[in-house]
Amino acid sequence: MTGTVTDLVGSGSTVRIAYRDLVGFTAAVFADRGMPAERARVAAEALCYGDLAGMSSHGTANLIRLYLPAIDAGRIDPTATPRVVADKGAAILLDGNRALGLWSATDALDLAANRAQDTGIAMVSVRNATHFGCAGYHTGRLARRHLVALLASNCGRQRIARAPGGRPAVLGTNPLSFASPAGRHHPYVLDMSTTVVPTGRIRAAERAGEPIPEGWLEDVDGKPVTDPGALDRREAYLRWLGGDPATGAFKGYGLGLLVEVLAALVPGAGLGPEAAALSGDGGPTGSDDDIGFVALVVAPGALRPIDEFLDQADGMFSTLLDSPPLEPDRTVSYPGWHEAEQAARSTADGVELPVERYRELADLAARRGLDLPGAEGVR
Repeated sequence: MTGTVTDLVGSGSTVRIAYRDLVGFTAAVFADRGMPAERARVAAEALCYGDLAGMSSHGTANLIRLYLPAIDAGRIDPTATPRVVADKGAAILLDGNRALGLWSATDALDLAANRAQDTGIAMVSVRNATHFGCAGYHTGRLARRHLVALLASNCGRQRIARAPGGRPAVLGTNPLSFASPAGRHHPYVLDMSTTVVPTGRIRAAERAGEPIPEGWLEDVDGKPVTDPGALDRREAYLRWLGGDPATGAFKGYGLGLLVEVLAALVPGAGLGPEAAALSGDGGPTGSDDDIGFVALVVAPGALRPIDEFLDQADGMFSTLLDSPPLEPDRTVSYPGWHEAEQAARSTADGVELPVERYRELADLAARRGLDLPGAEGVR
């Protein structure tokens, strides 16, 4: 039953709100901070995708905790337009001018997509950028346009992970996403940090008062840390994909460096591994300002008939989905499939939010004189 936030407090731990209402409200919040309405809508869709697809650590949880404080502090400029620094046709360099990454990453990928239609491949490299939310949202959009897309970002000068065997923190989570059409199936969308988990998962556990598994964080001596609050207290470091060097940590670390080169070194953004990383006690430090990211798009249809590509992609991903499972109730899928299924359910039934999140949005609406649509209790 729809009601006020007061009515919903006793109804359980979560509520549902219509996706279009959540996007509309979020767009109004960004517009209230001075962002042009069309851009605000694009940014809102990118942010709300996290909640829509079941990745709540990258959804509206970051509206109040990340984006609005950064806008109010001047670290993000909601009115800024990226500036072209170099344009070589298939390769473009932009100065992001601290524009809101939720919008500017979408714009950069669209620019690369438009160029790739003629050249077959195009890259847009960006410096002085800001956090862009779920990388898979941005690449997935292009996969649905029959394009193949890569989006990768460093974390500016934020340092929360160490080189294997090293003492000082030198890199951030350095996420990347790669997406492709899958024929008649949901697009393949890989969206991952190069560390074992993104920081959002750790902070979500801290807000929930829950411990984290061993293997996510380590202390200065490399021992496991299960207190999620240790990250922001600068008492723990993120671990790389693969865990220990013996089980593949150098692979995660190597991928993190790959992202740092493509996304930050190429455009000239802020780097994690620079001399400042070696000063002080080597603990987690720095902020995610002057982020760099790279948007790379391939247009298969510029190289061969697009129907042939889509038919072959259909066969490839159909084979995966048709693979006999080890456990009958756990079918085989691929990255992006479950998120697309969840997004479809959320679009039909409403986006599920913790009641505490809805209360935060309601408080924000009241402070700024905005209209937050009602929600329905779930449990």
